[in-house]
Amino acid sequence: MSRKEGSLEAPVRHPIRWRDEKFYDKAVLEQELERVFDICHGCRRCVSLCQSFPTLFDLVDESDTMEVDGVDKRDFKKVVDHCYLCDLCFMTKCPYVPPHEWAVDFPHLMLQAKAQHFKAHGAGARDRLLTSTDSVGRWASAPGIRHTLNATRDIQVFRVALEKGLGIHRSAQLPAYQRPTLVQRVNHHTNAKAQADEIEAHAVGETSGKLAIFATCFANYTAPELAEDFIAVFTHNRVQFTAIESEQCCGMPKLELGDLESVDRLKRHNIPLLARWVREGWDLTAPIPSCVLMFKQELPLMYPDDEEVALVARAFFDPFEYLWLRHKAGALNTEFARSLGKISYQPACHQRVQNFGPRTRDLLALIPDTEITTIERCSGHDGTYAVKLETRDASVKIARPVVRRVNETQPDHHTSDCPMAASHIGSQLDRPTAIPHPMTLLRQAYGL
Repeated sequence: MSRKEGSLEAPVRHPIRWRDEKFYDKAVLEQELERVFDICHGCRRCVSLCQSFPTLFDLVDESDTMEVDGVDKRDFKKVVDHCYLCDLCFMTKCPYVPPHEWAVDFPHLMLQAKAQHFKAHGAGARDRLLTSTDSVGRWASAPGIRHTLNATRDIQVFRVALEKGLGIHRSAQLPAYQRPTLVQRVNHHTNAKAQADEIEAHAVGETSGKLAIFATCFANYTAPELAEDFIAVFTHNRVQFTAIESEQCCGMPKLELGDLESVDRLKRHNIPLLARWVREGWDLTAPIPSCVLMFKQELPLMYPDDEEVALVARAFFDPFEYLWLRHKAGALNTEFARSLGKISYQPACHQRVQNFGPRTRDLLALIPDTEITTIERCSGHDGTYAVKLETRDASVKIARPVVRRVNETQPDHHTSDCPMAASHIGSQLDRPTAIPHPMTLLRQAYGL
């Protein structure tokens, strides 16, 4: 295949035709994998992004022909298994994405391979458990159970048993489960009707001034303290704020597993619920970038003709994107009470690929006497990748440039829009460092 210049046009994402019979045709998939892998082998720009590309290039270089045709097709799965759908190759590196005639969409090709494997073989107990985040959260945060789990999660004997029994690495950070949940905390402190009497919804730009948070299964059960931070910051900026009850997981963990039928089940629950909120005049947000991306990109690509999915996608905002849009319209309170010193900030991959700019950094930069070092490298966490026995070492390797830069910076705080990414980096630092969420930092700067 001759090498051509990459496209200079904006990347275009094509719908994911996951309902088509061809999507599950093994021969068609293998042919496309070989075509795309050959392009990647000739380019190699993405070698430093994740472990998928070094795995591919090692397979090629160690084959008899030293070309993709020399790689055993059974080994293609080794490349697929290291892809956690961060999307960085598509959005930041690959010159051959659509509308280029070669139309390379590496992450969605990996998704197709994962979906075929899941349909043919299912998943093991560990992977089903790790991606059933709602069920695990409800169970693990129950009275009695959470106290036991939280007390034993760092005990070596328990961690060794967990590694041997389930394949969860003994060094991986496990969350502390909590009650009340984020949703319960928000709705305990706020009341939409009462807020309407105190805060008049002020629409500016693309924002309505009424914001409902989709708590996400991770934050709802393991980071519910974010409720107070979100309430404080948004109400301080005259935004009516509430939480959506009865929501279920956004579906991203099941998407990464290739379990698209479960994604569909979750979509059929969440989208009608969220669409009702949008029709009542509310904008939507979530504290985890992956969940925002799921509603803004992945579900619209899986359901390109679903009007309710499109309605929800248009109303969904990253929390700092939302605040920045209001700042551009002169509706953000910029009277800060204190500086934050030195901050190292690692933007989450699933936030970067949404293409609205580095708004978390920009907002924190408004705080006087605050120095921000932005580290645009992947943390290597991805929800489950850094937890699994077989990929933990690779996740630590991917995180190493971020860890090294934070150690050099010696900040007062290290932060990321993804709490899991921040914790993963924080656990590897040379000295103890505060690891707050950016919204926590913003609240501190306001003195609230």
